[in-house]
Amino acid sequence: MFKFFKKKKDEEIESLISTETNDSEATTVISTEANDNEATTVISTEANDSERSGEISPKDEVDLTEEAEEESEKKQGGFKSLFSGLNKTRKKIGDQLDNLLNNYDEIDDDLYEEIEDILITADIGMKCTMELIDNLKEELVNRKVKDASKVKSVLRDVMADYLKSDEEIALATKSPTVILVIGVNGAGKTTSIGKISHRLKSEGKKVVLAAADTFRAAAIDQLRVWAERSEVAFVAHSEGSDPSAVIFDGIKSAQAKNADVLICDTAGRLHNKVNLMNELNKMFRIIEREYPEAHKEVLLVLDATTGQNAVNQAKEFLQSAGITGLVVTKLDGTAKGGFVFAIKSELGIPVKLIGVGEKIEDLQTFDAETYASAILNL
Repeated sequence: MFKFFKKKKDEEIESLISTETNDSEATTVISTEANDNEATTVISTEANDSERSGEISPKDEVDLTEEAEEESEKKQGGFKSLFSGLNKTRKKIGDQLDNLLNNYDEIDDDLYEEIEDILITADIGMKCTMELIDNLKEELVNRKVKDASKVKSVLRDVMADYLKSDEEIALATKSPTVILVIGVNGAGKTTSIGKISHRLKSEGKKVVLAAADTFRAAAIDQLRVWAERSEVAFVAHSEGSDPSAVIFDGIKSAQAKNADVLICDTAGRLHNKVNLMNELNKMFRIIEREYPEAHKEVLLVLDATTGQNAVNQAKEFLQSAGITGLVVTKLDGTAKGGFVFAIKSELGIPVKLIGVGEKIEDLQTFDAETYASAILNL
């Protein structure tokens, strides 16, 4: 269920919702969505039932082996991409820890203080740093580690455990699902949507994109390009149109096409803009009314280069929106990758996807162990 924005019980807004999303509004689409032929082309690329249910022949076994090898190569490539993308953060944390630990034989209070300094300067934050140090001390005692050279591997395990979440990390994609993507301008929101759609399409999902950021023509055009690249259906109105009407049409398109996932772009909005927050609330209510059977995902996109400012943004959004997960972008362009720990400490919202480069495959599912290993050079 959505944990919606604080509801403003205003009969005029209710009237707007009911009048702005009727069937006649649905006919005002100017930038047309994919037509039936285009949708058929997309659907025809998926494996049919007979291909899935056929007996496995020797040739099929070879193909399956090759697919397994390709999957393994993709995973290795994904880790290389993550490792490369976190280079600046790794120099800030991992390399500095190496230099520090090389100067110590035994573990003492001075060593802990210097580790604290390294973590704090990597934007992990004071509160989170102190928690990590306390956990590190406890784990070193439990493992009876006294050699300073072994501290980093223990710290890696402590960090990974800290980042793990009891909440679901995997992106909700059960059919049908609505993913609403929010965030401030410049965080990488529209690009992230494009990469997510490409990824879902490659997994065999039927995807519809709805360009509900109608305040900027460039946002509509950018999302249209991603839809064409990913070969998925696209719904948009003209610049300045009612964003909620686009959401309405997106829902109707997804229902008509029996789509698995509807991804909705929204205007880049600052958390202190009350009217824009009310508009987002309106979108939520339309989704709940018109598509109640759909699973809901609300992703907040945060720019890693802004460090603690991104944490503050998330706090403000969280006061009003039921955020289910975070997308952290531009980690390859900053040494502030430690702020992922601050998010976990202060918000408790799971990081679901991270961006570590410009390529499509550089938007990756977040994994606590590989992330900790990458920033510590282990």
